[in-house]
Amino acid sequence: MLNFVSLGRTVYADQRLWRIFLLGLASGFPWLLIGGAMTAWLADTNYSRSAIGLFGIVFGVYTVNFLWAPLVDHFRLPYFERFGLRKSWILLCLSLLTVLALLLSLTGPAVDLFTTALLCFCIAIVSATQDLAIDAYRVTVIKHTEEHLLGHAAAAATCGWWVGLSLPGMFAFILADTIGWNMVYLMLAGLFLCLLGAVSLLVSEPSQQALIDREPYQNFLKFFDYSYVEAVAEFFRRNGRNLAVGLLLFIFLFKLGEAFLGRMVILFYKEVGFTNADIGIYSQGLNLVITLSCALLAGQFTSKFGTLRGLMIAGILMASTNLIFAWLAAIGPDKTILVFALVADGITTALSTVAFVAFITMFTSHLHAATQYGALASLGNSGRTVLAASSGFVVDALGGDWTSFFVLTAFMVLPSLLILWWLTRRTRSTV
Repeated sequence: MLNFVSLGRTVYADQRLWRIFLLGLASGFPWLLIGGAMTAWLADTNYSRSAIGLFGIVFGVYTVNFLWAPLVDHFRLPYFERFGLRKSWILLCLSLLTVLALLLSLTGPAVDLFTTALLCFCIAIVSATQDLAIDAYRVTVIKHTEEHLLGHAAAAATCGWWVGLSLPGMFAFILADTIGWNMVYLMLAGLFLCLLGAVSLLVSEPSQQALIDREPYQNFLKFFDYSYVEAVAEFFRRNGRNLAVGLLLFIFLFKLGEAFLGRMVILFYKEVGFTNADIGIYSQGLNLVITLSCALLAGQFTSKFGTLRGLMIAGILMASTNLIFAWLAAIGPDKTILVFALVADGITTALSTVAFVAFITMFTSHLHAATQYGALASLGNSGRTVLAASSGFVVDALGGDWTSFFVLTAFMVLPSLLILWWLTRRTRSTV
């Protein structure tokens, strides 16, 4: 144990990991605005389960952001070029997110649902673009010769993402009953402005980047061939057809059960009898502490014992955790069981997310970092976004039986574990 602690101290002295953590904050924060907080706002405005579930379709943007990923990989923004390729895209996105959050605070589902949905959709587009730049930054800032840092970089990104989602989320839920959701969103817009300043001052551009020459911009077909076709072809050449297809299937299926649970869990808390303050303290605050501490350990274990083994353990634990939520649904608003469920969920979320991010990074080319990572992450997000948008209909089809719903989400994990077992056998000699 002491070896792990001393190793962690040595590794996290690397400033690149702290920059990755800060960018993780910027990546996770927008999910609060259009995810958990918006779900609670819609529920407080008395919208149905199906409507709330369908509102999550805005997350579908994260499944198609790979379509414009080559622009983030190769296009230098006018007037922002002095900041560097990756940093300029991140700063532009943070600026737009600040404005959109401010506009969202001036409306809301009780005033104009269409405008609220449109603003959430715009936030999703900008956030998904920002994720491309942040992921590309993380992939390129760690050199090919530093594979031992992949798990730690994934842990730093995961910690940052959860802090960006949960810490302001905790205060948002606690304050919502007192000052109202409009004022809460105004405060969140102010936090975006603070993030913009921090990133501009503290994040430096990666020293080495593989960039496309400007000449191909003069020929769209050449740019398309280099940016899209070659990025896909390189992935299949490097991994081989069978392994590549297996990787894609696993990435699509692995987070499906977690996505269905995550999309409905805030609504479940409210229906089972927990207050907004309970959700803020337990779901956001407690879960944040658990996820952060476990993510750091997960980074060290992933680096030491391997990504694939960590993913297998995390998948099994993830299915088991969903069954604890089924138990909570059967018992009712018992805070002891809620804490037990959240502790288990925090551990499995940390393990699975760190290993999953390291897994995708492992199979991503530095030359096409935003494009390949964006495409693989989009594939993983498709289960979390588009398919999970039907979660409200599933609960309704089950007659509001939350116990059966959580049991169903547990079984959703099993197909991906079978594929992972096959991948482990195929890659045992190289991973």
